[in-house]
Amino acid sequence: MSAEGTRRQIVQAANQLFYERGFEATSFAHIAGAVGLSRGNFYYHFKTKDEILDAVIALRMANTRAMLDAWEAEDDEPVDRIRSFFNILIVNRTKIMAYGCPVGTLCNELAKLDHVAKADAAELFTLFRDWLRRQFAALGRGADADALSMHVLMRSQGVASLAAAFRDEGFIRREVEDMSAWLDAEIAGGARAA
Repeated sequence: MSAEGTRRQIVQAANQLFYERGFEATSFAHIAGAVGLSRGNFYYHFKTKDEILDAVIALRMANTRAMLDAWEAEDDEPVDRIRSFFNILIVNRTKIMAYGCPVGTLCNELAKLDHVAKADAAELFTLFRDWLRRQFAALGRGADADALSMHVLMRSQGVASLAAAFRDEGFIRREVEDMSAWLDAEIAGGARAA
């Protein structure tokens, strides 16, 4: 395998382990073992755990952008795009119930550690926030688009946290339905106010 292919494997394994075990609890040995590399070969690609963290954040940013771009391409209506955001809670329910939200858990852990990369990890939330704000603005809610996007982020993070705590799939499904009903009411309310 090429050096680039090995590096990509390392980052993908670290991404999964950081999500499932946590950043601090994941060692070089865990990552090297997941990829099947000796420590010497591992250090050829990454000298520090912080270098791996930077690569994991970059991977998550790229994957998130690709997902948001796909939603833009698949759905003509902003309301349907926002529903796609809600539905990631259902699509990823098994992982969310086991480990929480990958963005939220990483941001929380790095904040507790006061890690230098905490602001970089928070950019994942900013990516979602900006995208949601554009969707609400396209629905004619430009004046309160940012507040609405923050409400959606807050609600989805709350659902993910409680889903991980209680392991209740029915709860996730009910909350997604409730968020969709809330969205319908916001659109109707915005149309009347306009």
